[in-house]
Amino acid sequence: MHTNIAANEVEEWTNMLLIYKFAIEEVNTKLKILNEEFQYIHKHNPIEHLKDRVKKPKSIMKKLQRKGIDITIDNARKHIHDIAGIRVICSFTSDIYTLFEMIKKQSDIKVIEVKDYIKSPKPNGYKSLHMIIEIPVFLSRKKEYVKVEIQIRTVAMDFWASLEHKIYYKYDKSVPDNLMSELKQVADSISQLDRKMENIHKTVNRYKESEDIKDDTQKLFVFSMPI
Repeated sequence: MHTNIAANEVEEWTNMLLIYKFAIEEVNTKLKILNEEFQYIHKHNPIEHLKDRVKKPKSIMKKLQRKGIDITIDNARKHIHDIAGIRVICSFTSDIYTLFEMIKKQSDIKVIEVKDYIKSPKPNGYKSLHMIIEIPVFLSRKKEYVKVEIQIRTVAMDFWASLEHKIYYKYDKSVPDNLMSELKQVADSISQLDRKMENIHKTVNRYKESEDIKDDTQKLFVFSMPI
């Protein structure tokens, strides 16, 4: 089984990947709208920033090869669910679940799979919430349903995952045990940091709410006074 694309297949793969690019644009638009609406209503942006990517043909072929599946466009679409990927970076862990619930409620989004590595972290300490969704993409002649993987994590979780990826790449996945142990310790420290930041965030919100109630009470008192 080889991973080279014949000249006559290049256009087919390009067209297929273009649909995944459109799907990413659709999901990005939805996420930005949700973020702005949340900011307007709650004076808080759950999304810090977004990253996206479409896998390259060679990467898709290698994944099919690892799975022992024939390398075809149909098989890629059927068996590889992370061809289109979006990473959503949030400030707080609560933002992750708020955003998750908002995405689920979108009537044209179908949730295919959810893996919660926050409640059940991987053995090495990796944390993130993964969703595979399916979204319609409207083309000039047809409508296609396209799968997109969404990963939602905090800034701290993303920093750890980026470091872990670089280490795995440097050691060609054969990371020494002592380094793996240190990575796990760092993951635990990051979890504590996220919890502390969440608690500070809740304290600030409670303070703001109490101040808002005070202001409203004072205004009511002023307006109710006889002239």
